[in-house]
Amino acid sequence: MNSDTILHYIDLYGYLIIFLFLFLGIVGIPAPEESLLFLIGVLIVHHKLSFGWAVVSSISGAFIGMLTAYVCGKYIGLPFINKYGKYVGITNERLGKASSKFTKNGYKTILFGFYLPGLRQINPYFAGISHIRFGGYLLFSLIGSILWTVPFIVAGYYIGGTFPINPAYVPYLGVLFLALFLLYVSFNFVKKKLKSRNR
Repeated sequence: MNSDTILHYIDLYGYLIIFLFLFLGIVGIPAPEESLLFLIGVLIVHHKLSFGWAVVSSISGAFIGMLTAYVCGKYIGLPFINKYGKYVGITNERLGKASSKFTKNGYKTILFGFYLPGLRQINPYFAGISHIRFGGYLLFSLIGSILWTVPFIVAGYYIGGTFPINPAYVPYLGVLFLALFLLYVSFNFVKKKLKSRNR
């Protein structure tokens, strides 16, 4: 989706569309939301958006998405896994082990999981399935939403103000972020395989 399309939606629906993009990015299909946040910062430099409203819309979209996915995981996730998990190799034993690990590092995973596409979509559902304490989840989701959205918007704002960046090219940053993520995952996978062979 290019900047002209985003601007068109913003003209039609206002800051609600930023909220929806970030909300759906959390509860839905993994997408390079980082490029959208960076684009928002660039558009602020071009006086297409208000800094305050853009930040509030972005944080709200991510945070409400986290809460919605948590509730879905808590009340729908486990029955769904119990019914269909066996078809994809998710047994009660495996789920129990994964849930135990998640509970041990849950808040840290929630906080830093925002920066990993795919993980930030899975985390809130799994937090609900694992029955992570809601008060702690609420706090860390809010902090994570702020620490994830604001730096990318600020980066777009300052870099866009320093260099002549054409907003039309900003969405390609999403491809770069995704490529870096895949390289990171591949590196960790190979590293673990090599460690297991050396034992």
